[in-house]
Amino acid sequence: MIVSHPSILGQLLKGKTTLSSNIIASSLNTSPVVVRRLMSNLRDAGFIKTTHGSPDPELLREPKDISLLEIYLATEGKSPLFAIDHETNPDCIVGGNIQPTLTDYFSHAETAAEAVLGKISLQDVIDTILVKEAAKKQAENSKEE
Repeated sequence: MIVSHPSILGQLLKGKTTLSSNIIASSLNTSPVVVRRLMSNLRDAGFIKTTHGSPDPELLREPKDISLLEIYLATEGKSPLFAIDHETNPDCIVGGNIQPTLTDYFSHAETAAEAVLGKISLQDVIDTILVKEAAKKQAENSKEE
């Protein structure tokens, strides 16, 4: 989930490198403009403190106290997780009925996804990344031996 990436990167690289929007953007393979928009949303929501012209945003809450749902809502607003194509043929049996059919299913799925995201903390994500990175390094070391 792109929405939490600047916060995660900040915690993982704290003190190791400066976190400019360019560095974060290179990790995301996106534009620094996109990163600055995300950072602005995170700042406005009270998750980070930034200083104009200075890298290294500061996380204002403990990662264990921030859920992925909070980050999602701060960066994406209440935009739906699933998009429904509204440009279908109303004269077709599928095209004429797909929107209301999928709306019900997607609504249930979105509610379930939000419940799961609400239970996952930023710290959970950071810990998982660290475990996966350690496993990668262990696998690389095993290959070298």
